[in-house]
Order: sequence, then structure tokens, then C-alpha cells
Amino acid sequence: MQIDRLFGIIYLLMDKQKMTAAELAAHFEVSKRTILRDVDTLAAAGIPLYTMQGKGGGVAIMDGFILNKTVLTESEQNQIIFALQSQSATQNADGTQVLSKLQSLFKKPDTAWIEVDFSRWGTSAHDKKKFEILKNAILGRKRITFRYVSSYSEETNRSVYPLKLVFKSRAWYLQGFCTERSDYRTFKTNRMLEVCDTGKQFAGDYIPPPINPSAPPPSFEPIMLEFAPHVAYRVYDEFDEGCIEKGDDGRLCVSAAMPVDEWLCRYLLTFGDNVSVISPKDLRRKLDELDR
Repeated sequence: MQIDRLFGIIYLLMDKQKMTAAELAAHFEVSKRTILRDVDTLAAAGIPLYTMQGKGGGVAIMDGFILNKTVLTESEQNQIIFALQSQSATQNADGTQVLSKLQSLFKKPDTAWIEVDFSRWGTSAHDKKKFEILKNAILGRKRITFRYVSSYSEETNRSVYPLKLVFKSRAWYLQGFCTERSDYRTFKTNRMLEVCDTGKQFAGDYIPPPINPSAPPPSFEPIMLEFAPHVAYRVYDEFDEGCIEKGDDGRLCVSAAMPVDEWLCRYLLTFGDNVSVISPKDLRRKLDELDR
């Protein structure tokens, strides 16, 4: 990442006083031209860098320059540290190295405030391997294949250009362009089986639409449900707190907008006698018919 490299250049120059563009290029494994562009970027941002030509020349930083007092406020330092901690929590090795350097530079304690584990309980190795494949395929723009289990328990083989990982409502989703459907699709990662990176790159500008539409589609209807107190853990797991109102008797009233379809009916049946449909009447009727 460029931001990592920019901070790395500053750190090295503060530590070594002076380095040639070739030495910096070798250190960061980029071209000399890239380093020169980075130096221009840093200079434009107000970092007091200067170059010296000829034998013994190179890129240097002005004596007495102190990064944490010159260009970054306390709040900005914390934002950078927190952002890199988030990266290292997702096992980004480069982010971890830069984090260690900047914590020392800013004289910040090593506060482990976040940890991200992509795996489900009891399946650590398999899920982490899947996320590693997806991450590398997205960054490398490589087509992937997998078997997918739909919400109707139907399995299909998919070939997809992976574009973005999204975490929403306690679950991970992959947004991508499905070559079978010739359209964008969103896949729940837990239902993606035998994920394989084909190694074949894809070209073109693919920008997935928002995972949620800006407004509820017409098929969404307002519903009101009432749940027994002892299933509160499921209610808070699966509905936003703003939709839930707790009564004096401990029962939970949920007001939400959802499509009144067979999936919703079968989902509500999993609560048994612990849920009552207050409205709409059509949903209550459909539920009664399925429960017979």
C-alpha cells in the first residue's frame, strides 16, 4: 500500500539520515521511478525532504524533523495507529510491520484494541484459508469458482469475478460478477463451498452496486412481531435494536420491513410458539397454513 510505503520512507530517512533512490527502491521492492514519485508526494505534503546529486548524494530529510510534532496531531496519530491495528487484526503482515514502527515513533503503547477472526467456531483453518483465497483473488483480479448453496438449499456451480468482501448483519458476503448470470451477485461466504482461485485474471471496470438498495423495494411490507422473553438472544442477534421494543412483561415487540414470503414464514416457524404475528393479517394467515 502506498500509505505504508510513504511512512516507511520517512521512518528510514529519519533513522539513516540519507538513502539513495535505488536503495529505497530495493528496500520496498518497487521501481526507482515509483520512489521518486513518492518523494514528490511527501514534499508536496510538507515533509522537508531534499535531494543531493552526484557521488554521495541521495534523498535526505531535514535535520531535527520530528514527525509526531510537525505534521500529525495527537488525534491523527491515534487514527493512523487504530487503522493499522485494524489491518494487523486481519493478519496483514505489512500493516503489522508499519504499526510496530509507528508505535515506537509516536511513543504509543501497544494496545490491542481489536481482533478479527474470520472463522466460525470449530472451523478455524478451513474458513481462514477461504478468506485468504478470496482476498488474494480480489487483489489480484483473479476469477474464482465454487459451489453455492442458495437459501432454498439448491446447489449451483459458479464462476465469478470477485470484487469486494462485505461484513453485514453478523455475516460475510462476497460481491462479484457472475459469468453464468452475466450480472452482479452477492454470495454469503458460509455457503460458498470448494472455493478455487483459477489463476486466470479478468479485465475491465467492474463496480458492484450497493449491497442494500437506497430504499426498500416495493415487495417489502411493514410487519409487527411479538417474541417470548426467553428467545431474546435470537431476536437481538437477528434484528436491529432500533426495531425492538421491550414490554413490561419482558416480551419483545419487533417492527420491521420485510418481504412477506415463504422464506419469512418458514423462518418464523423455527420460533414455534415463541412468536406471535401482530400484523399483517396476511402473514398470520400464511403462517397458520404452513403450521397445519
